[in-house]
Amino acid sequence: MNSDSLTVNSRIPLVGLTGGIASGKSTVAELFSALGIDIIDTDHLAHLISGPGGAAIPAIIETFGEAYVEEHGALDRARMRAEVFKVPEHRKQLEQIMHPLIRAAVEHKIALAHSNYAMVVVPLLYESQFFQDRLDRLLVVDCEEEIQYQRALKRTGMTAEILDGIIKAQASRSQRLSIADDVIKNDTDLDGLKRQVEAIHLQYEKLFTI
Repeated sequence: MNSDSLTVNSRIPLVGLTGGIASGKSTVAELFSALGIDIIDTDHLAHLISGPGGAAIPAIIETFGEAYVEEHGALDRARMRAEVFKVPEHRKQLEQIMHPLIRAAVEHKIALAHSNYAMVVVPLLYESQFFQDRLDRLLVVDCEEEIQYQRALKRTGMTAEILDGIIKAQASRSQRLSIADDVIKNDTDLDGLKRQVEAIHLQYEKLFTI
């Protein structure tokens, strides 16, 4: 991957972590965090930006109306999810609001990172040339599609209809794997997952040691 830094903090190499819905990205990120790696999760940042008093809320109200903001001032995620899957143009409008704010928040977090390398979790990494061009290494969490599907259906509020829409909106498994420098297979138990994370962590420690 291109070694240009996402931020002026060029001393910190950047690993991008991605995977489909319910592939296990969050678990893998937690395992890297336990090894002392700074994790920058774009989903978490998106929740903060669209939460009560978040930087995106005024533009969301202006673009979509107050009906898409809950009583306590946060984005009504369920309503917006249904809207953007129904109207593709509205998805683009939401992205135009959110993406610049997320990128700025990522830059800030990277500037504060102190580990040997930082990990940026980007669910839609295949779709984002911006992030691809600025990361030193791309790590994909992969699992069989049937396992992924069954895991996702166990989530609160998830239905087969919603899940099908999410999967169709995301890159395919083969597309994600096509950009991978490294792959973690999450179709085993937690101990097996830990062993893979530890092995790749050692690889990155050697790779990024100056």
